[in-house]
Amino acid sequence: MTDGDRSDDAATDAGSGTAAPSDVADEDTTDEGGDTAADRSPVLLVRENREYLLRPGERLETDLGILRVPAGVQPGDTVATHLDDEFVVRRLRGPDLFHHFERTGAPMVPRDVGLVLGETGAGTGDRVLDAGTGTGVLAAYLARAGARVVTYERDPEFAEVARENMAVGGVADAVEVRTGDVIEDLGDLSGFDLLTLDTEDAPSVAARADELLLPGGFIAVYSPFVEGSRAAAEAARECGLEDVTTHETIQREFSFGDRGSRPDTAPVGHTGFLTIGRAPDAPGLVE
Repeated sequence: MTDGDRSDDAATDAGSGTAAPSDVADEDTTDEGGDTAADRSPVLLVRENREYLLRPGERLETDLGILRVPAGVQPGDTVATHLDDEFVVRRLRGPDLFHHFERTGAPMVPRDVGLVLGETGAGTGDRVLDAGTGTGVLAAYLARAGARVVTYERDPEFAEVARENMAVGGVADAVEVRTGDVIEDLGDLSGFDLLTLDTEDAPSVAARADELLLPGGFIAVYSPFVEGSRAAAEAARECGLEDVTTHETIQREFSFGDRGSRPDTAPVGHTGFLTIGRAPDAPGLVE
């Protein structure tokens, strides 16, 4: 999604496990079977606080030595550099997408993705219309949950990065990244189980949610500012959606020390505002 300003530290720092600037991963573009590297699923190489996202055939050069990821490598395997320093192979999972996708802005943090999934029940067989792709973390999570996603990104360069991220996440077949403004295509769109919006014009889309959603479908609007959430909530109610609620998304980490336990004061727990609404199960029903 095209993300607004988010104050959560995790949204601007990929973490200590990412590759340092001096580390190099060289790509061998083909293997013996003629497959390109893009066709091979990436894995994580993990050692203590280091993580490197690589595909089979790629070479990693670090201060720990040089290694090439072997073909057919499996999660749980161990691979060693020429200096005999070992890395464990880990399968890529949802939270890893947040840390390792190429970023075009601050991506939605995993806890907020979890709220969207939990509040809407998105899953296998659902059709999702997503506006404001950005890095694509939410779209990828939805696809990994079994949904099929059409996502709109206005910036052509951001859209291309998102397509590459979907390939990295193994969900390119389930996510269609469209370059353009969803507002311009609303007349041709319908039949969705879920709308996920993270754009300044989200209220304009929410105002037509009744045309876009199937009966019982959900809308989820993520906004960095409460004014945007209020406008989206009012638009959703005016078009007939039910159970429209807005929540601040906030989480506090606790520290446990010798003197006692308390909320950690370092990270800022607030990330944004999430508005949820649902289409009636029987549109137009008059009591």
